[in-house]
Amino acid sequence: MSTAGQVDIGLFLDLESRNGPRHQRAAAAVRDAIRAGRLAPGERLPASRALAADLGVSRWVVVEAYEQLTAEGYLEARRGAGTTVARAAAAQAGPRDDLPSVPPGGKQPHLDLRPGQPDLSAFPRSAWQRAYVAAARSAATDELGYPAAAGMPTLRRTIAHYLRRVRGISASPDEVVITLGTATGVRLLARALVARGASELVVEEPGWQVLPSVARDCGLRITPRAVDEEGLVVEGLPGADAALVTPAHQFPSGAAMSPERRRGLLAWASARGAFVIEDDYDAEFRYDRRPVGALAGLDRRRVAYLGSVSKTLAPGLRLGWLVAPPELRPALDVVLPLHALPSALDQLALARLMESGAYDRHLRTMRHRYRERRDALVAALRRESPGTVVGGIAAGLHLSLPLGDPGRAQEVAASLARAGVLVAGPERYSSTSTGAIVLSYARLPVERAPEAARLIARSLR
Repeated sequence: MSTAGQVDIGLFLDLESRNGPRHQRAAAAVRDAIRAGRLAPGERLPASRALAADLGVSRWVVVEAYEQLTAEGYLEARRGAGTTVARAAAAQAGPRDDLPSVPPGGKQPHLDLRPGQPDLSAFPRSAWQRAYVAAARSAATDELGYPAAAGMPTLRRTIAHYLRRVRGISASPDEVVITLGTATGVRLLARALVARGASELVVEEPGWQVLPSVARDCGLRITPRAVDEEGLVVEGLPGADAALVTPAHQFPSGAAMSPERRRGLLAWASARGAFVIEDDYDAEFRYDRRPVGALAGLDRRRVAYLGSVSKTLAPGLRLGWLVAPPELRPALDVVLPLHALPSALDQLALARLMESGAYDRHLRTMRHRYRERRDALVAALRRESPGTVVGGIAAGLHLSLPLGDPGRAQEVAASLARAGVLVAGPERYSSTSTGAIVLSYARLPVERAPEAARLIARSLR
């Protein structure tokens, strides 16, 4: 049931092999097709009614799936032009998805050290099931209707309490907005900034390229800014309207923004009337000391805060939050109705998980486990390759190996791929290809750290 200029995606969408509600299965199938390259940017998708007929589902299923993927940035919907794959869709694939499962001419990978995901096998299934069942049983009748644009009040209260207790941010529940994750939060903030007349966003270089791509797609001009061992270089910042930073644990270098840089960045924002967007993606995992407080805890007037459970629980939950500065909130409220939300029951379940103490217990368990894995990998690297420098602080789920020359870093990454070890090379996070490779230890068993270190040392030699 295809037409000219439109791909017949019903031919390769398999819903029966997936679990969950049909609209979620449909969204996941289209998302996977985009990530795998079977749907290219700019391709036009069938009308919802036509695709529903092809799949044998109700039109509502397809409409919900399209709206979900539009909110995530995979699709674009324009009046008179139908629904197409977004131009930035290629960047939406996570760090694991655009690298080959089997390197050309290489071995079947047996060690996947690419960053981007936590240890999904450690997801607290029983605790989540209990929280979900409790949420379903106790949900008020009106909570099962369409949720408010900013999210379920119960979860907003819980997140406000959590941020005050764990990240030092004083925010009322009314100031918290529930999102589908960090990319959705950046999209909302970028649209609000553009609506206020903003045009330029400073981003870290190197950095995760998905978020700048999302902001660019919303109309902001992106200006990369260098990062060193103290975080974003603040001195001489351009006259931009906002800056997007990862101050607690810069990605991918692993640096923590120094107190002097923090003060300088906030002074810059205050002097210009600009905003700082803080991506606090893995601050819960600090191993050598207590985590530093969030920037938003120092200046709620100038800092927009973003958090999620993508690194603490699982990215597949699609649960995140943002806290916007009061001055930015009116513009944000205008665009809020345009974005999709996690399901009401998922939001209520997360609130239950946090309120019961199960979330904190899971974090304590994973903090200990990730620290053991990091320590094992670092110790093994130093045994196998004395003199190897490990970049970044003892935090998060990844570390970097600065190699100086971008060409050498690319060669090492390619050599490891041929040996069946997948890592992230410099081109993944830098438009100028800085000379470092990035290793995740989140899914690396302690007993396999020596094997990983031997292969890395061999490639370094």
